[in-house]
Amino acid sequence: MIASRRFQKWATRSVFTRGVVRREGAALFNLLSGFCQSQVLMALVQLDILRMVLDRPLSAEVLAQRCNVPADRMVILLRAAVALKLLKARRDGKFGPTRRGAALVGVPGLAAMIRHHDVFYRDLADPAAFFRGETATELAHFWPYVFGGAMQPEVAATYSDLMAQSLVLVAEDSLCQVDLGGVKTLLDIGGGSGAFIEIVGQAYPKIEMVLFDLEEVAPAALVRFDRAGIGDRTRIACGSFKTDSIPQGADAISLVRVLYDHDDRTVANLLTKCFNALPKGGRLIITEPMLGGDVPDPVGDVYFALYTLAMQTGKTRSVMEISSLCVAAGFNIVAAPKPFRPFVTRCVEFRKG
Repeated sequence: MIASRRFQKWATRSVFTRGVVRREGAALFNLLSGFCQSQVLMALVQLDILRMVLDRPLSAEVLAQRCNVPADRMVILLRAAVALKLLKARRDGKFGPTRRGAALVGVPGLAAMIRHHDVFYRDLADPAAFFRGETATELAHFWPYVFGGAMQPEVAATYSDLMAQSLVLVAEDSLCQVDLGGVKTLLDIGGGSGAFIEIVGQAYPKIEMVLFDLEEVAPAALVRFDRAGIGDRTRIACGSFKTDSIPQGADAISLVRVLYDHDDRTVANLLTKCFNALPKGGRLIITEPMLGGDVPDPVGDVYFALYTLAMQTGKTRSVMEISSLCVAAGFNIVAAPKPFRPFVTRCVEFRKG
């Protein structure tokens, strides 16, 4: 009935239904214009406009000159940014950041991740072909480690830097959900350049920590640990959890944004290795974005599900799916705390019974 054009015309006029019609129409148009909104965001980041106006508001003419953009086009971009509540227009004709725009500048790794999305957007240029599996995605080559191959030093540096920047919020939110009190040694598997371990080390000054990851990303971790003053409590073990054994001796293991990079078979093998490496009562902490489960949500079931699909080896899972894999490996689920910001991460904790 709602699909009927006759009913739609009646509902638009009726005092009982026109509010619903207006809201549903606006929601549909928002879906339609979503790509334009994301491209405005990309342009603001690429041109560094939000950072330019952070200290003091600037006019469209000044921004046009600095960005080498025609003045009339700059006005269109700035008005679009105002509509998206990233900039605010002042009476004197200058533009300054809103709270949201200022936060975008300050959130660790967000601007870098937005810049990186040009790869993801190209992969989705033909969405029908993408869902048919006919697209040779660039994203799969951007993250070469998921295929288990060696990385060139410059690729490893790009990967480590982007991961480290974006991991700051993940680490902070994870530690709000999980208490590591009582842990003597934490083994962080796939920890890259050590951003998660650094934040754990600052929050828990008595924990000993081990980073296990590919040899190519280890040098950046050494520099990070020395700079953070935790070098005396950390060590690095190089290897691949796909082909090598996992270091022994830790009473807790963290998997931070690791599982959703890999297929079920790889994840099952990794979880079995984790189970065997832990003592009885040992803790397994998994933190990453997840699906909404019985109630699909835009964070996990739209953005991250498509992103991991484009990676070609990854898979975004629900709490229940992750729990099933962990239980199959021998773990008992302990907690799945409500996330503060599900678009940043969710945590699930298990113990070896």
